[in-house]
Amino acid sequence: MVIVFGDTNSTLAGALTATMLNIPVAHVEAGLRSFDKTMQEEINRVLVDHISDLLFCPTKSSVLNLRREGMESKIYLVGDVMFDLLKSKIKLIRKVSNDVMEKYALSKKEYVLFTVHRAENTDNPWRLRNILNAIIEISKNIKVVFPMHPRTRKMINRFGLNSFLVSPSIKVIKPVSYITFLALLKNAFKVFTDSGGVQKEAYILRIPCVTFRERTEWVETVMLGWNKLVGANKELIVSALWYEPEKHSYDERLFGDGRASVRIAQIIKSHI
Repeated sequence: MVIVFGDTNSTLAGALTATMLNIPVAHVEAGLRSFDKTMQEEINRVLVDHISDLLFCPTKSSVLNLRREGMESKIYLVGDVMFDLLKSKIKLIRKVSNDVMEKYALSKKEYVLFTVHRAENTDNPWRLRNILNAIIEISKNIKVVFPMHPRTRKMINRFGLNSFLVSPSIKVIKPVSYITFLALLKNAFKVFTDSGGVQKEAYILRIPCVTFRERTEWVETVMLGWNKLVGANKELIVSALWYEPEKHSYDERLFGDGRASVRIAQIIKSHI
């Protein structure tokens, strides 16, 4: 059996290759849909789901998506493996938090974390300029920490947008490790991002998220009020700095109970 994760090009390549060789495929993080076929990831996840033999769903909505597409017999609601991982590392994240704050000269809840890396944002000069303009506006009110993705750095240089990053309130840093990033996220006032994973991690850590996309596959985070979709609209991005989710709307079981990986292993074992 070949096990593939998520919605990347390598996920599709692995699933297609295995299928052509008559090897069973299990898809972890199955059933997610943004219903936006201009997203490369959406095409990948739909194709992989339809050629997989086992579909491991992280949320109830992902199960419903697959049922609507007629794949009832292959569906397993297991929870989210990213939740498993974060839950297993939460003590370590807390342990390193003070050191991370000291390293970057930050105070808890007195900065926002900012990431942008998706092609639809970085490769489009209009969208990238709007996002950076909005972040500069936000930096007039609160410090911004920006671990810059290599792709983003390349496109900022290509479009001549370096001048947008000279604000003393914007701290541009190199990409950081998983644990360091989660420590930065856990202590942030808010996170501004276009990452699917960060949307989830922010929700799990109860950090309000602002997402530079018009649609997301993590629909529950939006419905529960912990994630705000703003696209590349400067005014919406700036105004989102002050939005607050309703604390009572939080669903602790949205991504499972932290045992998704155990369930997946058990199902694969029984299937083989």
